[in-house]
Amino acid sequence: MSIEKDIADILIGAEELQAKIAELGRQISEDYRGQNPLLICLLRGAVVFLSDLIRAIDIPLEMDFMAISSYGASTESSGVVRLVMDLKSNIMGRNVLIVEDIVDSGRTLAYILDNLQTRRPADIKVCALLSKPSRREVQVELDYLGFEIPDKFVVGYGLDYAEAYRNLPFIGVLKPELYK
Repeated sequence: MSIEKDIADILIGAEELQAKIAELGRQISEDYRGQNPLLICLLRGAVVFLSDLIRAIDIPLEMDFMAISSYGASTESSGVVRLVMDLKSNIMGRNVLIVEDIVDSGRTLAYILDNLQTRRPADIKVCALLSKPSRREVQVELDYLGFEIPDKFVVGYGLDYAEAYRNLPFIGVLKPELYK
């Protein structure tokens, strides 16, 4: 049985996603030309975005990964942010680009920015695929943004509900009866 039956609406189609990622890749390549940025992927949701984004960037780069937990199997952030897996790289003096799938309340991203700033990178910028500004509780700056979306629970393209739906090639709105 197809998981697509659980989707109420396709918010951002696969072609639109890929076009925006190509645009972000060109902009990041231009902004970091002559540098070797470290892209930090926030696991697990951003891994699909990162995979396509790095192929759209035409300059040398490095990658590392962090895992942060604030949702569990819920549709609402618990408000408690935990570092589950830390970087392997030393970021002191590096140009760091955080790659995030979605910025909702802003609490998780603010925690990561505060944590990484103590490690004295040359600079830190943020590339987010999605932003829900209407849900923002903590203001965070997004240097590169794919799409602003309404306050709907979305899945697909790496985003999940209880670890399901990450493999959809689009961003879709999950039927509310499946998570309420």
